[in-house]
Amino acid sequence: MKPLNPVVAEVTDRIRERSAATRADYLRRMDAASGHEPGRAKLSCANWAHAFAGQTIADKLTMMGGKAPNLGVVTAYNDMLSAHQPFERFPEVIRKAAREMGATAQVAGGTPAMCDGVTQGRPGMELSLFSRDVIAMSTGVALTHDAFDAALMLGVCDKIVPGLFMGALAFGHLPVVFAPAGPMPSGIPNAEKARVRAEYAQGKVDRQTLLESEIGSYHSPGTCTFYGTANSNQMMMETAGLHMPSTAFVHPETGLRDALTAAAAKQAILLAQEGRGRMADVIDERTIVNMIVALLATGGSTNHAIHLVAMARAAGVLIDWTDMDRLSSVTPLLARVYPNGSADVNAFQAAGGVAFVIRELAENGHMHADVTTIMGDGVQAYFKEPTLQDGELVWIDGVRESLDLDILRPASDPFQPDGGLRLLQGDLGRAVIKVSAVKPEHRIIEAPAAVFESQEAALQAFKDGELDRDVVVVLRFQGPRANGMPELHSLSPALSVLQDKGFKVAFVTDGRMSGASGKTPAAIHVSPEALAGGPLAHVRDGDVIRLDAVAGTLSTVDAGDLLIRPAAERSPDHALGSAWGYGRELFGAFRQSVSTAEEGASVCFAAPTHAPQRHDVPPDPNLVDRAVDA
Repeated sequence: MKPLNPVVAEVTDRIRERSAATRADYLRRMDAASGHEPGRAKLSCANWAHAFAGQTIADKLTMMGGKAPNLGVVTAYNDMLSAHQPFERFPEVIRKAAREMGATAQVAGGTPAMCDGVTQGRPGMELSLFSRDVIAMSTGVALTHDAFDAALMLGVCDKIVPGLFMGALAFGHLPVVFAPAGPMPSGIPNAEKARVRAEYAQGKVDRQTLLESEIGSYHSPGTCTFYGTANSNQMMMETAGLHMPSTAFVHPETGLRDALTAAAAKQAILLAQEGRGRMADVIDERTIVNMIVALLATGGSTNHAIHLVAMARAAGVLIDWTDMDRLSSVTPLLARVYPNGSADVNAFQAAGGVAFVIRELAENGHMHADVTTIMGDGVQAYFKEPTLQDGELVWIDGVRESLDLDILRPASDPFQPDGGLRLLQGDLGRAVIKVSAVKPEHRIIEAPAAVFESQEAALQAFKDGELDRDVVVVLRFQGPRANGMPELHSLSPALSVLQDKGFKVAFVTDGRMSGASGKTPAAIHVSPEALAGGPLAHVRDGDVIRLDAVAGTLSTVDAGDLLIRPAAERSPDHALGSAWGYGRELFGAFRQSVSTAEEGASVCFAAPTHAPQRHDVPPDPNLVDRAVDA
C-alpha cells in the first residue's frame, strides 16, 4: 500500500486535536458502561423474567442459562418504504441464526422511518431532518433495557441510518452491526425518468404520463437505485466497517441476501462472545475521515455534509465543512452513478462496486487502512465480495480492474482529481455544493437574484415565465430553525429546464436539496440561516450574486455591506405554516434548540443541565424560595 496522503493525515490530526476533550469524555462513558458479564447479569430476576416472558420455550431455556449472548435488534421496518419492506421477514432470519450460535435474539424496538420520496414538496418534509434525531432517541429507548450483549441495526434510507448510527453510539460499549436490505432491480433508465420530469414541469406531458414513468422507476421492494442519500448511507456503513463486506447492493429477495443477514447476526454474537469489536472502538477519527473520503470519491449525497457532522459528534469526534473541503481537494472521483452519471447502483455494483472503491482508496493512500472493523483489524476484509457456493456463504476477492470505465475508475485515472463536494464561502455565509454532477461550464454563475421564501412561490414564478433569464434563485427561511430544513428537490426539474434553455442558472438556499439533485449548481445549507441573522435575510431581488465552485466562493457583486440593510422578515403565513399542521406543532422545541447546519442541525448535543453555575449572576430569590418550599 502507498503511504497515507499527507493531507488526509493532516486533517485527521486536526480533527483528533480538536476532539480531544469530547472524544475522551465519550470513551470514558463507554468504558464505564462496559461489563465483563452477559447483559442480563446486571438485571434482577424480575427484570430478566420480564425481558424474555414472550419468548419461545427453547429460547427461554437458553436465556435462563445465563451465559448465552442476547442480540438486540433495532428495526426501521415499515412497508411504505420500499427499501425497508424486506425487513418484515428479517427478524426470523436473525433469530434462527442466533439459535445456531447457541444464542438468542430479540427485536428490542422500532424506529420511525419516513420516506422523503413521499413527502417531497409536502408539509411533512419539514419533519424529515428532525426525524433523524427522533430515530437516534428511539434507538436509545430500545437499547436502554440493558438486556443485550450486541446489537443489530436494520435500516437503509436517508435519515434512518444516520439516526441509528447516532443512537447506537450511545451504546458503543456493545458490538453493533448494520444489516441493509439492498436495492430494487433496475427500472427505466434514469435519463428517461429525468426527461419526463422536465417535460411535465413545462406542461408538455400530463400527470398520468409522469406517474407511469415514476412507477417504472420505483417498482419493487428495495432501495431506490439512484445514488442519493440512502445508497450513500450504505457506502459509508461499509467503509466504516459496520457491514459485512460488500453487503450494500445485494438485492433483497435472494438467497444471498438472507445469508448475509444471518451472517451479520452471527458476527455480532461472535464479537460479543469474544469480548471485542465495540462500536466505540470501530468508530474513531480515522473511521470518520474514511467515511468522508468514500462519500467524496463516489459523488455521494449532500445531505451527509450535515449528517456526518452529527454522526461524528455522537462518537465525540468534531468535524466541520472545512475538513470535508480539504479532503475533497485530494480525493479522486472514482464513480459516475446517477445523478452524477447515467448508471444506477446495480450497474455500479456490477462494475466492481464498494469492494473496488475501498481497495483503490486504501491501497493508494487516500484512506486509513489500519482501522478496526467488525471483521477485525484493517480494511482488507472489505476488498472481498460475497457469493453462495453449494449453498454456503463465502467471500472471494473483488475485481482489481473496473468492468466498466464509464461507471467506475481506478485512482490512477479518475473522472476528476478531486471529490464531489466543495465548500463555498463569502459575504453570503458558508455553504456546500455538489460539483460531481455539474458540468464544468456551469460551475461559475453570475446573475441577478430572484428571492423567494417558499418553493411554491418560486415554482409559480417559473410557470409564469418570470425566471426565463439568467438568474440566481434564492430561497431563504428554509433552515433548521425556520422550518426544519426541508429538501427542496421539487425545484430541480424547473431549474434544469431553465438551464437547458441556455440561461445561466444557480440556486442558493439555507435549506437542503435531495441526494438525487446535482445538475444545476446549488449552494445549499447556507449558514448561518436567514432566520438566525444570516446574510441571506439581507439579499434583495436584483442583487448580482456570483457562485464560483472553482474558487469556492459565494458572494454578492457590488452590493456593499449586506448587514447594513434591514433584514427581511418571514411573512406571517410562512411563519405560521412552518409551525402548525401535519405534525409540525410537535417539533416546536426542536426548532428552538436545533444547532446550525454546519454543527449537524441536531438537538441531541445540547449543553448538559448540570453545567457549572455562573457565580457572577445572583440567584433568583423567587426560584430559591420555591426550591426551599419544595
